[in-house]
Amino acid sequence: MCGIAGFWRNKNGDDPHELLRRMGEAIAYRGPDDSGTFHDGTLGFSFRRLSILDLTPAGHQPMRSASGRFVIIFNGEVYNSAEIRNELGAGHNWRGHSDTEVMLEAIERWGIEAAVRRFIGMFAFALWDTHSRTLCLVRDRLGIKPLYYGWIKTNGDFVFASELKAIRQYPGFEGRIDRDALSLYMRHNYVPAPHCIYEGLAKLPPGCILTLRAADAQPELQPFWSAPEAARQGLQSRVAESDSEIADQLEAKLAEAVRQRMIADVPLGAFLSGGIDSSLVVALMQSQSGRPVKTFTIGFHEEAFNEAHHAKKIAAHLGTEHTELYVTPQDAMDVVPLLPAMYDEPFADSSQIPTFLVSRLARQSVTVSLSGDGGDELFAGYQRYLLTRRIWNALKKFPPSVRRTAAGVIQAVSPAGIDRSYGLVRPLMPRRRQLASVGDKAHKLARMLELPGSDAIYLRALTHWPEPESIVRGSREPETVRRFIRAAAWLPDLEEQMMLTDQANYLPDDILTKVDRASMAVSLEARVPLLDHRVVEYAWRLPLRFKIRQGISKWILRQILYRYVPAELIERPKMGFGVPIDSWLRGPLRPWAEDLLSAESLGRDDLFEVEAIREKWREHLSGSRNWQYLLWDVLMFQDWSRGKKAKP
Repeated sequence: MCGIAGFWRNKNGDDPHELLRRMGEAIAYRGPDDSGTFHDGTLGFSFRRLSILDLTPAGHQPMRSASGRFVIIFNGEVYNSAEIRNELGAGHNWRGHSDTEVMLEAIERWGIEAAVRRFIGMFAFALWDTHSRTLCLVRDRLGIKPLYYGWIKTNGDFVFASELKAIRQYPGFEGRIDRDALSLYMRHNYVPAPHCIYEGLAKLPPGCILTLRAADAQPELQPFWSAPEAARQGLQSRVAESDSEIADQLEAKLAEAVRQRMIADVPLGAFLSGGIDSSLVVALMQSQSGRPVKTFTIGFHEEAFNEAHHAKKIAAHLGTEHTELYVTPQDAMDVVPLLPAMYDEPFADSSQIPTFLVSRLARQSVTVSLSGDGGDELFAGYQRYLLTRRIWNALKKFPPSVRRTAAGVIQAVSPAGIDRSYGLVRPLMPRRRQLASVGDKAHKLARMLELPGSDAIYLRALTHWPEPESIVRGSREPETVRRFIRAAAWLPDLEEQMMLTDQANYLPDDILTKVDRASMAVSLEARVPLLDHRVVEYAWRLPLRFKIRQGISKWILRQILYRYVPAELIERPKMGFGVPIDSWLRGPLRPWAEDLLSAESLGRDDLFEVEAIREKWREHLSGSRNWQYLLWDVLMFQDWSRGKKAKP
């Protein structure tokens, strides 16, 4: 795992070494073990290395191919590099055993697109062809590793980097806020690709190769893999075997994905929340390990947010070397000032806090940690999939006037009041039917009641500020996730439409961004075996009944996990990996929030409709509404903007 950055100037300027050094130094935590630069005329590469495979100088980057034609800087891991090395031939004069060297020779032999299609792993890299004077930027299929690019407006130079803070080092960078991107952020709590919070910059979409033949040329963007195409091919080749045969096949694919991600020359472990996904990853790790796997869990004293005791039982059953750390509210709140620099672009998924805490805990013992991310999007794990289906099936039976009345009744009671009432009947319900945060879910339902169709209902389920253009002054919200939902309507099931939407948007831009920044902030490599593209493609071959059966989500994953862990250790209501932001904002975080949400602070750059946000803040403080998510969006932007001194 590493950090990359670079530029392609329109003309020669000052000595590039100092600029490249500064760009690399800005993301040094992504690679504290080594650094390097390369320049060829007006092109420059900067690299920071976190050594995982081949710890010797033979793994140093920037790396040149054996012929001297190609130069690469690479962030990530290619897990099948040993197999590719064998395919390239044992007679090659290999300098070391890094995957980077194998990638270079594969590109030399087969060309960049054919080579990338053979790579299994997570990667973002820049490749310079010294013969054709061509620059290529490449991002992995699922968007596990980040890559930003764009042009400096003042001089037209092309720049790119793993994180924006490296690009901010470039002379002439202005950092003007893209109001349209800010509008998207206010809806989703992240900025969806290809957009970026800064004007003139973009995110390279997952599964794409960007080719640039001159610094000021129009780039060519070529996809080599896409989630919609994987879904389309999966539907054309649905599996027809029995339940047990399909469980065997999926288990074999998952086990192989886990095995490959256990290859490292440094200590390795896994995050263990006690949920289905992380428990399955750890079970498959332990079944293939000759020693106890190191597992890590964060616990909270607030029972509504704590899964540590469940994780501890699963760790004991599997025989892992388990480490748990119970953190106080103060421990978690101490992370808040670190978030703007850590996430580098406005980002407001509050589970960023425990994700950082568990990453920091793991880094004390290991350099690589496997994670269970991806299971929800592939195997229908989110409650919103079930709820959207149920809501639309129910709503379409009633006229709009009835829906509006029902919405008013629900919204007349605060989320806290609904939670109190639900708490009286919850003990009487079956465990698998029990829900967390019922009050918030009820208010989300109320906001959906007037919506015209299932696509609008799902967009609302993914929405924080429902009309962000009315909050961000002078903005026009781009059609991104909204357009994707409509484009996914060709899928036969509503649940599959939602899963594809999340896989292509929420997964890379929220979940994987969260994990990458939190883990990289402590120089920890996080690997996600469930997002092996072979697993993803196989998951699309499974009919929906293997993901949702009799109201049970992740049905096929559960069947596999039960082979390793008793069902009674797994079956319980799904909990989010969150923290009690709502009460913190009314309590210990209130002074910090009051400062950022003051009329003066909100109005400073003329970005926001100040009174609309202030009204939400007053309602939240009074307890009449729980606006934690909407307010956290604003707070994270405000804190980020203040730290970056961004210009509107």
